[in-house]
Amino acid sequence: MRQTWRPDLEDISHLKHTPLHALHLSLGARMVPFAGYDMPVQYPEGVLKEHLHTRAAAGVFDVSHMGQIIVRPKSGRIEDAALALEKLVPVDILGLAEGRQRYGLFTNDEGGILDDLMITNRGDHLFLVVNAACKDADFEHLKRGLGDTCDVKMLDDRALVALQGPRAEAVLCELWADVASMRFMDVAEADLHDVTCIISRSGYTGEDGFEISIPVTSAVDVTQRLLEHPDVMPIGLGARDSLRLEAGLCLYGNDIDADTTPVEAALEWAIQKSRRSGGDRAGGFPGAERILAEFANGAKRRRVGLKPEGRAPVRGGAKVYADAEGNVAVGTVTSGGFGPSVDGPVAMGYVDAAQAGNGTKLYAEVRGKYLPLTVTALPFVKQTYKR
Repeated sequence: MRQTWRPDLEDISHLKHTPLHALHLSLGARMVPFAGYDMPVQYPEGVLKEHLHTRAAAGVFDVSHMGQIIVRPKSGRIEDAALALEKLVPVDILGLAEGRQRYGLFTNDEGGILDDLMITNRGDHLFLVVNAACKDADFEHLKRGLGDTCDVKMLDDRALVALQGPRAEAVLCELWADVASMRFMDVAEADLHDVTCIISRSGYTGEDGFEISIPVTSAVDVTQRLLEHPDVMPIGLGARDSLRLEAGLCLYGNDIDADTTPVEAALEWAIQKSRRSGGDRAGGFPGAERILAEFANGAKRRRVGLKPEGRAPVRGGAKVYADAEGNVAVGTVTSGGFGPSVDGPVAMGYVDAAQAGNGTKLYAEVRGKYLPLTVTALPFVKQTYKR
């Protein structure tokens, strides 16, 4: 998941700071505007080394700009909050066990995706993590949709950091040994250096790892303790983007938006059987008629992986054609760049359903030339989640 990175379009005079802003500056980060915040795009080691270090050891990412929201049922019954939220997302929330997390989507009446988010059952409430660029709209959307039955609260007093990579478990075990027993998408509360944190075994890189919600007053201390470990390096937005692209993960605003449906986006796995036609609680969410029809009949276009030939990256926005002369347009690249772990260019985009089969040869227009690329199964690198 997450949000559009378009620093060129942002006014930098009113940027917000995360609780880790001063720490980033002290580490020599190059800062850029991102979703209304002044955020680190890279540190002195550079994007390439940060990317490869995360794949080989562990990296710490500041994701405190994202929204953390609590949905608490007025009745005191978590089932009521789950059923209320199911009116806004095509996801099985009622079946989400306590201490477990699930990927979700806010949809609109046309079946488009308003935002993607993570949803956790915390026993007596639901804990949501939403994209920074959408968090204020999401908060209002939740209050309008759930206000009669639930109290909805934005947590402005917590930071969020991600610890990602094959050494993440070993690093965090030195602070809390029980973390080794957590599985992918487990969520638990634990004390790190006597600070009570909410830890989920999840992330946005394709690697095993954790996201850690920390009280603002202790955010710098806990993050510095993680960075003191010799296996850990701070990671900026640049490497975060190349890591998630190699992992085939969508960036909200680029790969999914209000005009793309979950089926077009190849996110059917995020809609459990109970919410599909014939399920116990089928439909009942915004855009259900179109989304369920696309489950039955397919969508006209499809998000796919695209592997360019050669070394030249194909960036988001490039038009895709069925022929090398650019006569038959079949789609558009939504994300693209160089994949350091793949050691070559990688991309994602939408193409006509007839052109979406793996192995299909297509062409992307780059500065007047038509570069060959091949429809390729996602992800580009093997995901290493601990299931």
